[in-house]
Amino acid sequence: MGILNVTPDSFSDGGQHLVLDDALRHAERMLAEGAAIIDVGGESTRPGAATISPQQELDRVAPVVEALVRELDALVSVDTSAPEVMRESASLGAGMINDVRALERDGALEGAIGTGLPVCLMHRQGEPHDMQQAPRYDRPVEEAVADYLEARIAACEAAGLRRERLLLDPGFGFGKTVEHNLRLLNRMERLERLGLPLLVGTSRKSMIGKVLARPVEERLPGGLALSALAVERGARILRVHDVGPTVDAVNMTWAVLKEGFEHD
Repeated sequence: MGILNVTPDSFSDGGQHLVLDDALRHAERMLAEGAAIIDVGGESTRPGAATISPQQELDRVAPVVEALVRELDALVSVDTSAPEVMRESASLGAGMINDVRALERDGALEGAIGTGLPVCLMHRQGEPHDMQQAPRYDRPVEEAVADYLEARIAACEAAGLRRERLLLDPGFGFGKTVEHNLRLLNRMERLERLGLPLLVGTSRKSMIGKVLARPVEERLPGGLALSALAVERGARILRVHDVGPTVDAVNMTWAVLKEGFEHD
C-alpha cells in the first residue's frame, strides 16, 4: 500500500502532492514499483495535528481519488474517519476505507456500511492532538490493542458490517511509546489470532528515529527491517512511503518463509 498524502502538514511528505498532477505522477511511480493499493489521505493524523472539516478533507481527496481511478485504474484506499468522505470516495470508485478511528466517529459506521467497501480498523489511544502525551497502558500493550480491536469488530458486526469485510491495523505510533511499539510488533501474533488480515504502517515513523537516531529522510533501512519483521509476524498489507525497496524486502522475506520463489 503506497502512501499518497494530499495534506500540507503530514510528518514526512506534507505539501509534496497537493497539485493533482504531482499526486498522479507519484501514484504512477508507486504502482510501477509494485504497489497494489494507493492510500489517499486528506487529513494529517501525525502527533499534534489539528483537525479539519469534512468538506476541507473532501476538497483535497475527491479530485485525486477520481483521477487515480479514471486515469490509472488504481485500487484506491481512502484514509478517512469522516462518513461524508467515505460516501463520496466510494461513489468516485474507491475500493477501501482505512480509518484510524476504527469507525468511532459519529455516523462513520453507518457511512462505511453504506459504501459496501472493505474497512481497516486501527487501534489508537487518544486523538492526534494529544495521543503522544505520555501514553500508558494498565496491561500489556498487545492485550490492550487486541481487546480494543475485538470490541470494534463486535460493534461492526452488530451494526451489519460483515466480518469478512474487515482488516485490522495495530496503530504503531498512535498513542504508544517506542517501547510499546517495539513490544507490539514483537508480539503481533496476539493480533493474528483475531483471524483477520493485518495492515501494518511503520514507514518513516518516529520509533525508527528514536531507536536509530535518524532524521525522517534517513529512516528507510530501519523501515525495511520493520517491514520484514512485520511480514514474518503475520502482516499481509504494508503501508509505506518507499514502495520499491519495500517490495524487495518483502519478496526476500517471503522467499525465506516459503523456502522458494517465483519470478513474474
